[in-house]
Amino acid sequence: MPRASKRKAAPSTSTSVTSCDVVPPRAGKCKSRKVVDRIGSLFELYANQSLNMIDPEGIEALCSDLGVDHTNVRILMLAWKMKAEKQGYFSRDEWQRGLKELHVDTISKLKKALPGLEKELMTPPKFEDFYAYAFRYCLTEERQKSVDIETVCELLNLVLGPLYRLQVDLLIKYLKVQSEYRALNMDQWLHFYRFCKEISFPDLQNYDSDQAWPVIIDNFVEWMRDEQS
Repeated sequence: MPRASKRKAAPSTSTSVTSCDVVPPRAGKCKSRKVVDRIGSLFELYANQSLNMIDPEGIEALCSDLGVDHTNVRILMLAWKMKAEKQGYFSRDEWQRGLKELHVDTISKLKKALPGLEKELMTPPKFEDFYAYAFRYCLTEERQKSVDIETVCELLNLVLGPLYRLQVDLLIKYLKVQSEYRALNMDQWLHFYRFCKEISFPDLQNYDSDQAWPVIIDNFVEWMRDEQS
């Protein structure tokens, strides 16, 4: 599907000329409006006009222009910044929200902002929010509560792997060999992060099964101890 072209700018009225080009006190307001217009024009560049959204094809084009793969964690971070609700799609409001918060209105500025966004998400409260968002973003069906094991493994590698490589590698190995669970819910997902933060690894010395861990974590620890022995 071809990408939509940029919208033509609306003809200037005498009022807009006066406020933007003649009266200095309103310069800030006019600059803000111009930024919003540029963000809107950028949206049109990637949007599917029939949907009035940036669809998966548009996101791939965006990734190409940003020089990142569509599976790169920074694209997921961008979706988090936009508070995107539907996987693979950005609405106009989501796009405007995200780019305004990042203070960008061009592709080159957005590309330069991505490392800063990644750094922002390394602060614990925001990372916890992003980690939970990453799971919700994979709930693509109405009333869906769980995510299949294969997707969970990919998501763990993408989101948690850079921070806890050893734990994530072994957790993924366990999830792929176990046969009890075909999908995991949000509570189990959140406890994976808690486990990585709190438990001494790989000796597991401070792990206490009486601390209300999900069964899958108990099973993982038992599997690890069997592997170590």
